[in-house]
Amino acid sequence: MHDTVMLEAKGRPTAMIVTTEFALEAETQRDALGMAGLDTVVIAHPLSSLTDEEIGRRIEEALPQIERVWLGVCRT
Repeated sequence: MHDTVMLEAKGRPTAMIVTTEFALEAETQRDALGMAGLDTVVIAHPLSSLTDEEIGRRIEEALPQIERVWLGVCRT
C-alpha cells in the first residue's frame, strides 16, 4: 500500500491490486494516506490456495482493470 501511494505521488501510474477480502481495508488505508482518488483493482479471494494456472487466469481477468487504472480512465 505505501509503495503504491509513494509511486502515485511521484506521478507514476500504479495499480493497487487487492482481493475482495481486503478491499475495504485497502481503501480505508488509501484514504488515510491521502490518496482517495487512487483506484483499486479488486480480484477474487483467495490467492494462496490457487495453482499457478488459476493465478494466471486471475491475472488475465484483472488486466483490463489494471490497464484502465494505468491510463487514468476510471479515476473516481
